Amino acid sequence: MNIFFFTLLTLTLFILQTIILPSFFWFSQCFDLLIIVILYLSLISNRHSILFAIFFIGSMMDSTSGVPFFYHIFSYLWIYIIVQVAKQLLFQRSLIFVLIISIVSVLIQQGLLLLCVFVQQGNNAIAGFDYGILIRQAFWGLIFIPPGIWFVNVCRQNWIFFVTRLKKQLIRKCRG
Repeated sequence: MNIFFFTLLTLTLFILQTIILPSFFWFSQCFDLLIIVILYLSLISNRHSILFAIFFIGSMMDSTSGVPFFYHIFSYLWIYIIVQVAKQLLFQRSLIFVLIISIVSVLIQQGLLLLCVFVQQGNNAIAGFDYGILIRQAFWGLIFIPPGIWFVNVCRQNWIFFVTRLKKQLIRKCRG
């Protein structure tokens, strides 16, 4: 049932990011909302099965965005690795930890984008890169990723409660 929850969450954030938010001026160049899912999965699990979810989510984003393929997969993979390493060194339940990984996640994606542009266009691309977008995305990431992770946690707990209650009702109906 967790797979269904995270699939539904991913599709919801994907639709919100690609269809709804671009129509608003303030959010037209918003950070990647699927970072919230990647960070949450990285925080709650140490299993390597999360890598499959990263590949799936990254492939979905890579196929719809205009960036080079494997850009999102690679950035999500780096986010996952950094969170796993940082979890070993720091207390991952603190707000400061979540704030730091939020800003680092957005900066990883922007740094990889800058690297892609540099590889394709050379030194002139670095001078012409729009650093204002980087600053706006880092700001919005810092504001929205920590509450987003908290909200996903609350939704997941409610989902688990709902599914457990539904299972108990089905078992009672089957027995009765």
